[in-house]
Amino acid sequence: MGKCHSVERDFIHASLVLGLVGTVLTALAHLTVLYKRRRRAVSERTTFTPPISILKPLKGVDDNLYANLLSFVRQDYPQFELLLGVDDANDPAVAVARQLQRDFPRAPVRLVIRRNRVGLNPKVNNLLSLLRQSRFDHVLISDSNVLVSRDYLRETVAPLVNPSVGLVSNVVIGDGEQTLGSLLENFQLNTFVLGGVCLGDWLGHPVVVGKSMLMRRADLDRLGGLHAVRDVLAEDYVLGSRFHEAGLDVVLSPHPVCTVNQRWDLSRTLSRHGRWAKMRRSLQPAAFAIEPVVCAHLWFVLALLLACSTGDTVRAELAAVGLMFKASLDAFLFASTRAATPTLLIWPLGVLRDLLLVGLWFSACISRTVHWRGNTLRIGRGSSLRPRTTSAAPASLEAHAR
Repeated sequence: MGKCHSVERDFIHASLVLGLVGTVLTALAHLTVLYKRRRRAVSERTTFTPPISILKPLKGVDDNLYANLLSFVRQDYPQFELLLGVDDANDPAVAVARQLQRDFPRAPVRLVIRRNRVGLNPKVNNLLSLLRQSRFDHVLISDSNVLVSRDYLRETVAPLVNPSVGLVSNVVIGDGEQTLGSLLENFQLNTFVLGGVCLGDWLGHPVVVGKSMLMRRADLDRLGGLHAVRDVLAEDYVLGSRFHEAGLDVVLSPHPVCTVNQRWDLSRTLSRHGRWAKMRRSLQPAAFAIEPVVCAHLWFVLALLLACSTGDTVRAELAAVGLMFKASLDAFLFASTRAATPTLLIWPLGVLRDLLLVGLWFSACISRTVHWRGNTLRIGRGSSLRPRTTSAAPASLEAHAR
């Protein structure tokens, strides 16, 4: 019996230590977020306003799609063009794009229907068609679910006045949730993802999220263009790495872009973050291996349950304090990104999120298959893609995959 209690105490100690390590890592990531927000507060505008081609691939009608597109039409910027791309003329997003053109006939908005397929990444295929139709030397890639403020272009382009800067991405936050799936999506974006991106930027390891990427066409062409990422899933991260490895600075702009996620169901959220977990495993396997440590909520819950079962009140209290502190960190970061007051609902959300993350982590360890935009693909090293069943793919795509 004494040996059994000793093993339980060891488990409690280990869980408390892992919870503490995860909390420290979370606090460090949160501090980098606060630092990035402070940098925005002291940033200055420049008179550098080159013409910009905005490439926006569409697929279906995202939440708030018309308002998202409208926020780009209403930019306070001298000259730009907005190119909207679809894979199919029957895509329901076409009707929204046409409505925008009718409502603002003088706006520089063009609709491009993709005619070819050159790679396994459907988003890159769409972007290649848009890039061929674009006119300007500065190119901005932006997702369809992004909502921006009127000064977004002015603030985002500012770092490119420095010729050593090759790519500018933006801090991304989630908002607008009306369902549990959307709430979990936005909570994950505003805590785990936001903290990881800002921490990577602070450590000099750019983690580019493709919601917003601005670059010069000449630099992109010199690095192989979008063709170089036509067969990878994490085209945004890989592009950022290629710029970084070429000696060009990759800047994370403190100007935030908002992704509007309103009516996601839980299965869509799990599918998305399951895909992201598999991407992280293929891109940074060492960092992926220690991801469960960051799920401090679960370690504190485990320590609390074990301590209560053995009557160890001291360690139970330590676990409870750690749990509340970690939950408070995430709740306040989540709320502060949207200038809101944390609600009681947010505190237990971290436990649910960590439980799902651990499940997705294990899934990513045993499976490399992803389902994305109607395609079933397998992820290899560096998020390279290949068809799950190559016999069903065109010969040219099989050659790309090989």
